[in-house]
Amino acid sequence: MKQLGEILLEEGLVTEGQLLAALDETVAGGSSLGRTLVELGVLTEGQLVKALAAQVGMDFVDLDEFAVDRAAVSMVPGALCRRYTVLPVALEGGSLVLATADPGNVVAVDDVRSMSGMSVISVVATYDNLLRAIDRFCRADDEMEDLSSAFEDEAAPADTDLSKMGEFVDDDAPIVRYVNLLVTQAITDRASDIHIEPTEHDLRVRYRIDGVLHETQRSPKQIQGGVISRVKIMSDIDIAEKRKPQDGRMSVVHNGRKIDLRVATLPTVWGEKIVMRILDNSTASLDLRDLSFLDHNYETYREAYTKPYGMILVTGPTGSGKSTTLYATLNAVSKPEINVITVEDPVEYRLAGINQVQVNPKAGLTFAGALRSILRSDPDVVLLGEIRDHETAQIAIEAALTGHLVLSTLHTNDAPSAITRLTEMGIEPFLVGSALDAVVAQRLARRLCSKCKQPYVPTETEMLAARFPWMPGEEIPELYRANGCVACSKTGYKGRLALHEVMRVTEDIERHAVAHSSSADIQATAVKQGMVPLRDDGWHKVALGQTSIEEILRVVA
Repeated sequence: MKQLGEILLEEGLVTEGQLLAALDETVAGGSSLGRTLVELGVLTEGQLVKALAAQVGMDFVDLDEFAVDRAAVSMVPGALCRRYTVLPVALEGGSLVLATADPGNVVAVDDVRSMSGMSVISVVATYDNLLRAIDRFCRADDEMEDLSSAFEDEAAPADTDLSKMGEFVDDDAPIVRYVNLLVTQAITDRASDIHIEPTEHDLRVRYRIDGVLHETQRSPKQIQGGVISRVKIMSDIDIAEKRKPQDGRMSVVHNGRKIDLRVATLPTVWGEKIVMRILDNSTASLDLRDLSFLDHNYETYREAYTKPYGMILVTGPTGSGKSTTLYATLNAVSKPEINVITVEDPVEYRLAGINQVQVNPKAGLTFAGALRSILRSDPDVVLLGEIRDHETAQIAIEAALTGHLVLSTLHTNDAPSAITRLTEMGIEPFLVGSALDAVVAQRLARRLCSKCKQPYVPTETEMLAARFPWMPGEEIPELYRANGCVACSKTGYKGRLALHEVMRVTEDIERHAVAHSSSADIQATAVKQGMVPLRDDGWHKVALGQTSIEEILRVVA
């Protein structure tokens, strides 16, 4: 059998000098040669596993590119695949081809052989590659269909009064397993929201992934009452109340990680619709540099939030990442010597070292009331979940004028509209200009899949139709478009990035506010002074190959 070093040299993956240096490190540190080369950055994990497979005479597969046979996947239960981190990927001459990260695990091979009733041919894949593939192919959809079918005969009709139903105590009850699988699969699919929607004839489930809704499940109408009651019980919501909207919160543990879900019910003509917002706490610890700011926009924004006082507003529609930007800003300004207090409805993410207040209108704790109280608690930085009315806006403006840094959100389409919106709320224009320091308008666009994005040169017609910043006669730049592969579930996109419009409130903008100028006039002045409009920020990211023309046109008017 060839030595690992020989194989790496033959493949041209390392030089003799790198190999000798790694051997010296291996002798000194006591680790393996392959692991040392990975730690030194000479090899990637995939290159190492491929070389080790060649050393023992086994094939290596990249599951992000390999065409996995779903018939082979169905031969082995998903629970077994997850237990051993293996995945059947193909059927070959009466044998089952099994991808594994540990070809020496004979117990896993024996269990797969006995479960499938077929001989097994092992191939090697990287551990991370296998985990991603298992998440893609060992889905809970089929099991949910089986459960809903099994429950159909015994479930209570949709119009049965479920107010007297107790909490499900049996974790193996079909309805409990159904809801658990629903949530688990959504988290695995990187969904941000789960929509459970009663229709006339069935119960529809949709996941919002990267900002776009995908239908994943349709279940019998008979299961509706049980599913809604189960979610309400888990969220500590009154199951007897069906006539008005309710809010709740629940937590689940997924792969050893605690995930919070914000739950909202809404009465519709066919029953209560439930929307569960999945709150990933890792989002709250993001750095501002992770939020796709272009250098110019980042510097403008940094100048605003590093000031000791003033107001910063983040605007945009629901689901545009406003809260994420504000939390990242809090992470940047929060220090032990600074008192940071937030007022939110609801508190989405729990942040260490920050005092967070939950609005409770029933108890009389409104945004305005809470803001008045916290200003007596000696804050340095105040975060308001949203400015909704004149009273809240007035107190926030006064706080910004009296030595506090105030961060908040506002629902407007672009940054210049924030000034006219505040004046429409009844705030004196001269106060708006004096207190407001910067406004950030934001949208979220889908990021092109790095594995399959396709370079192309658009035609002149396409460039002109999209209003791309290009003049006829100039060379047309090479751009990228969505293609689709197994890694991105054939969508061509994976993950999202933010588009920003950062407007500094200068003396000229203040004069516009006092003069009651229109949003268009304010925007024209802001652009002259260096503001990059949302669409232009999107075109920059298209030129960088991060997203596509179609995606920018989808999210920016």
